[in-house]
Amino acid sequence: MICFKNAQKIDFIPLLDRAFHYGDGCFTTARFHQNVMELESLHRARLKLAAERLYLKFNFDVLEQSLDVLKQQFPTLNGTLKIILSRGEGDRGYAMPEHDADLYVLFYPKATDAFQPEFIHSGVLEQAIGLVMPNLVGLKTLNRLEQVMLKKEAQEKGWLEALVTDVQGSIVEGVSSNCFIQINNTWITPELRYNGVHGVMRAEILSRMHQQGIRCEQRYIDMEEIRNFQSVFFCNALSPMKIVETLNQQPLNTQSCVELFQTLNLSQFNSHV
Repeated sequence: MICFKNAQKIDFIPLLDRAFHYGDGCFTTARFHQNVMELESLHRARLKLAAERLYLKFNFDVLEQSLDVLKQQFPTLNGTLKIILSRGEGDRGYAMPEHDADLYVLFYPKATDAFQPEFIHSGVLEQAIGLVMPNLVGLKTLNRLEQVMLKKEAQEKGWLEALVTDVQGSIVEGVSSNCFIQINNTWITPELRYNGVHGVMRAEILSRMHQQGIRCEQRYIDMEEIRNFQSVFFCNALSPMKIVETLNQQPLNTQSCVELFQTLNLSQFNSHV
């Protein structure tokens, strides 16, 4: 792993950084494949929106400089890129400092191939997530303790990914993914009005569905509907489709997911998407 802060290579993070003290910031995680940051425009839009909502002063030129330095380090970029916006160093207390945010770029080199569907066993977790302050709904902030707790439960159950409900009993997403569910031959993705992350891959899949004339509802999915689930898949920027073979040990239809993967050409992405 290699890390840059404001386009300068670093080996440590300051002890007074508010990302460490309060989770005061946001992030996005992208995949580089053959020198291309996939879904780049969506990642940039996510950072811009989060910066506006969190009152983070941020100049995209710093990101460009960081990427330029990174490209000088590697002849070909393949791997995972994590971009973190921190409010930076500050005095003790919640009051926001006035200076610009610090931008961290972490790169994890790894060989990458064109995406293929993955097949997993899954279920619904017992722990539920709460409701979020309206101004923070959808943002990928640095406060991920709920996901840490959910991941522990999923690992204990032997699930790579799992469905997560909220305190109102509605299905929201996966631990680190968004989800799509087929009921009565119609695709549905949970409406994320009160919680959840507005994922870049979710947005891309919805866009491609619209282009292909495939209907996809965005609505609440109550746990009582689970008996009607035909197909389920998870998606995030590092994996466009994890297909659920069994949900709570009940078999699901995987073929409709495979067909959707092919129709939407989810093996291919580029920087202009």
